[in-house]
Amino acid sequence: MSTARCSSEREQLDLFRALPGDLAPRDAQDLMAYPFFSLAKSKRLTPIDFKAGTIVIRVEAVAEHGLATIWDADVLIWAASQIVEARDLGLKPSRLMAATPYEILSFIGRGVSARDYDRLKAALDRLQSTTVATSIRQPNERRMHRFSWINEWKEKADPHGRPLGLELIVPDWFYAAVLDDALVLTIDRAYFRLTGGLERWLYRLVRKHGGRQQHGWSFDVAYLHTKSGSLSPLKHFTYDLRDIVRRQTLPGYRLTLEQPPDAPERLAFAPVDAAALAPLGKREPSRAGDKL
Repeated sequence: MSTARCSSEREQLDLFRALPGDLAPRDAQDLMAYPFFSLAKSKRLTPIDFKAGTIVIRVEAVAEHGLATIWDADVLIWAASQIVEARDLGLKPSRLMAATPYEILSFIGRGVSARDYDRLKAALDRLQSTTVATSIRQPNERRMHRFSWINEWKEKADPHGRPLGLELIVPDWFYAAVLDDALVLTIDRAYFRLTGGLERWLYRLVRKHGGRQQHGWSFDVAYLHTKSGSLSPLKHFTYDLRDIVRRQTLPGYRLTLEQPPDAPERLAFAPVDAAALAPLGKREPSRAGDKL
């Protein structure tokens, strides 16, 4: 993106200053349902390619930074939470957002040391350099919307060099989704304490599809593997999935692995009391997830 284009975009946007307080975390449903982020903590350069029906997604990295990770996506959860809160309060949000690193890091449950600040800046670099092309929410399935998770970001300082925080611009594809009530969900703040990439991705998927349906939802394990965008072989992916089921780490949901007769293994999940994950009694069959 050229300097002239960045300047032109910035001039057309009103600056929105981040709201203070303990806001409810909100997530964009499109980001919860599809593979947009690397689930690995190591640098990933292999693109994500996903197709299901009319949905097409391709996510690409640059060698210097690698793909944006699911931990980097916490910044987008912060941004979505700010935008929705401002809208609900009758304020005017904007794609041009200003905040301090402390405000962002505190919201997403991170430390606020110099090292944490450096990690935040690295996350912003990955979000800015990762490119996405998708047919989601396009009027014609052959049309693709191309963007980066952050159009640009910069650190601000006063004339004496004292830091004044940072500014970033989120893309219109993301901003439009967040402003639409039907495309945003509140998530459990305990999500930020999940340390594994797969369990973070799984929580978002479960929250998106499971909601508060009484009898839950289920997915074919092999399809889950495809939907995750993970580079891990199916055998290893299934092993990690079993470990998550054993530990029951997803806040608010109970996971089980089901082996129907003469059918592939499925992961089933249903909402439960997050404070008491006691063994469940006999339950009705879970609802099968679709493949879109």
